[in-house]
Amino acid sequence: MSFVSHSALTKSLCVCSALFVGSINADAEKVSWPKVNTTLQTDNAIERQLDTLLASMTIEQKVVQLIQPEIGYLSVAQMRKYGFGSYLNGGNTAPYGQKQADAKTWLKYADEMYAASVDSSEDGSSIPTIWGTDAMHGHSNVYGATLFPHNIGLGAARDADLIHRIGQATAKEVAATGIEWMFAPTVAVVRDDRWGRTYESFSEDPDVVAAYAGPMVTGVQGEIGDTFLTDYRRIATAKHFVGDGGTENGIDRGDTVATEQVLRDIHAAGYYTAIAAGVQSVMASFNSWNGKRVHGDRYLLTDVLKQQMGFDGFVISDWNAHKFVDGCDLEQCAAAFNAGVDVMMVPEHFEAFYHNTLQQVKDGVISAARLDDAVRRFLRAKIRWGVFGRGKPSGRPESANPQWFNAPEHRELAREAVRKTLVLLKNNNNILPLSPKSKVLIAGDGADNIAKQAGGWSVSWQGTDNTNADFPNATSIYAGLRQQIESAGGRVELREDGQYTNKPDVAIVIIGEEPYAEWFGDIQQLEYQHGNKRDLALLNRLKQQNIPVVTVFLSGRPLWVNKELNASDAFVAAWLPGSEGQGIADVLLTDKDGVIQHDFRGKLSFSWPKFDDQYLLNVGQAQYDPLFAYGYGLTYADQTELAPLSEATRAQPVQNAAEQIPLFVRNLADGMMWALSDSTKLLDRFNTPSAVSADGKSVTMQSVNLAYQEDGRKFVWQNTAEAASASLAYADAQVLTEAISSKFLQMNIRLDQIATADVKIAVMCQQALCLRTESLQPLLQNMTPGKWHTVALALHCDDARSKPQSAEEAVRLSTDQQFSLAVADIALVNTVTPSALLLGCGQ
Repeated sequence: MSFVSHSALTKSLCVCSALFVGSINADAEKVSWPKVNTTLQTDNAIERQLDTLLASMTIEQKVVQLIQPEIGYLSVAQMRKYGFGSYLNGGNTAPYGQKQADAKTWLKYADEMYAASVDSSEDGSSIPTIWGTDAMHGHSNVYGATLFPHNIGLGAARDADLIHRIGQATAKEVAATGIEWMFAPTVAVVRDDRWGRTYESFSEDPDVVAAYAGPMVTGVQGEIGDTFLTDYRRIATAKHFVGDGGTENGIDRGDTVATEQVLRDIHAAGYYTAIAAGVQSVMASFNSWNGKRVHGDRYLLTDVLKQQMGFDGFVISDWNAHKFVDGCDLEQCAAAFNAGVDVMMVPEHFEAFYHNTLQQVKDGVISAARLDDAVRRFLRAKIRWGVFGRGKPSGRPESANPQWFNAPEHRELAREAVRKTLVLLKNNNNILPLSPKSKVLIAGDGADNIAKQAGGWSVSWQGTDNTNADFPNATSIYAGLRQQIESAGGRVELREDGQYTNKPDVAIVIIGEEPYAEWFGDIQQLEYQHGNKRDLALLNRLKQQNIPVVTVFLSGRPLWVNKELNASDAFVAAWLPGSEGQGIADVLLTDKDGVIQHDFRGKLSFSWPKFDDQYLLNVGQAQYDPLFAYGYGLTYADQTELAPLSEATRAQPVQNAAEQIPLFVRNLADGMMWALSDSTKLLDRFNTPSAVSADGKSVTMQSVNLAYQEDGRKFVWQNTAEAASASLAYADAQVLTEAISSKFLQMNIRLDQIATADVKIAVMCQQALCLRTESLQPLLQNMTPGKWHTVALALHCDDARSKPQSAEEAVRLSTDQQFSLAVADIALVNTVTPSALLLGCGQ
């Protein structure tokens, strides 16, 4: 494995090498972790400033420093009232609710929040707040930003200097919007590629993650010394500590069952170099370790991270992750504070959380010493960054450089990164590189689809609601190819379905996964398009017409694609390249004179499966038998012919659990969609986090949080002449088998506005014919507004005169008066939760 040298890299690798060698013979019962914070020295002047500051602060002012609301729920007035130490924007939130807000608008919002935080008229405090954002692959939540390839692609580049430069460029774009703090880099080491966050990891190999974490941190924060946290440099966050990439079955936020030595030597690899580089923030992980939630694990967060490893920055929680710690809920969690979480990310319930935490401190549940330690750690990082001296965001020197945002040099850097991340898996008969003078058919639904090539965490959280219009400065893969081919005198035809007008010399087919983020991307099958092989059908149609096929595969992980490989003459793993799609043309095409522009350089940082049941496939394991091994990647000099591959499947089909059929549990189940109906249109379907009925007013939908991010939906009805409805609908009609009809529909409901007229609930409906239709009023009358309640409705009653044989809608809520509620965790169950409010038969 070869890496481009970097000044910080040599030191960090020496640290890792020493600790790994020293750990081999560690006592299995007592594992020691290395101290890695050896370069960032204590600044006595800062510590004295902290002593003075802490002595002057009230308990209220200390507690509020440690609570982080989200801008979708936080108002400027609330910031002025409380003076929260920080705030964030989630993946689906932008200032003033404007998804396409420009950089100036983000800076304006930062100014408003800053001014409110230093206004001492209500809270008596003038400590400036700071803003945190998920800059996952560039300043990726902001409309028009440069989007670099996701980490999985960068891992294939094996170029630590590239990583450092990407960190610098991202910090500059974040600085241009007035934001001080980045929730990056992710330093997970993935073991099961079914995990929905695999693409956020650089590699399955801890050495690659360790080699990248330090350079990314120094790119964002600067080198320890005179440039540290100065000028455009931002506060970085290494996440998620620890074991996030090792959960059983690749289930996001699940349980990592591993020895402490495995946790230390594999999953913690990136933290050694990140902390050695001076990272100021570490985000605790949602997962459990051997059954215990990391957010409540004092041994890991305090004994290991802060004491043994010497981390002197602060620990930030993940989005509402405290809820899952024993003894906690959305509105309080002393256990997480006492375990070592310093700043609590409480997007929506921050006011209640503040008051409850304040009372817990007064009652001694959280000690004064623990409170002071948490506040000191957070303020230390803020002071190191210079928050007291820099003034409002728009007045800072770095904010005088709006040209940093989507700068031409950043786009060129991203284009370079795309070229270096591409991995050539197959090139039979050396079909590549292609002459740009050829007649080229460009096909596949990823060809002119920037949302697909960018993936999740791109303008929106999931990326599923994006179009090319959401990426105004980006270039699709098709556009990059077209420009170079037409400039050289070749001809291009774009047909997504492959139905050309003139027979081409070659077809470039761009296919791959749809965008996703976090648990929405968890899968159970490794086979690409399992159950619906439409892209394979496209490839085969072209092959049957004797058209050479070059497949460009967009994905957030290796997948079993033996059938697609067999149907392709060349196959390129392009991962999720981001905004600069022309980088693919740079490698696939020669120049007009037939000279190679750029060769393939990418080498797999994840092993590629030979069989569809190789869920755990990592270099170094016993019986390692991949199709393409870790480190594989062809170049144009290679004369390698890939023989036909076995297309036999071995994975066992996944059976629906008999006890429960999830419909909307954390996210929409496969085949489910939201639907809104009004007098102008019935069942207007959506799979987005927000929507409005076709008439633009009768009923609206927006995402809310129960336990997970956006795991609920809130519906608001207006007064209308005819009833409007909100439904959880099937994409295709569902046959009502006995297995379905014998269950209960169970869901969580939060009453947000009391109904002034009847609200109907109907289940398993085919147009006007439903299995049951009842008034929801008896249940609503027993609900406390603003609180979540579990409700259930029996499906197996015999009171329907005629029953539908199939259903378009699983559940429908309707009214013609102003009303609002939120729903979550909708499922068909055999056994109702004991505390549920039940609408049984005959009620």
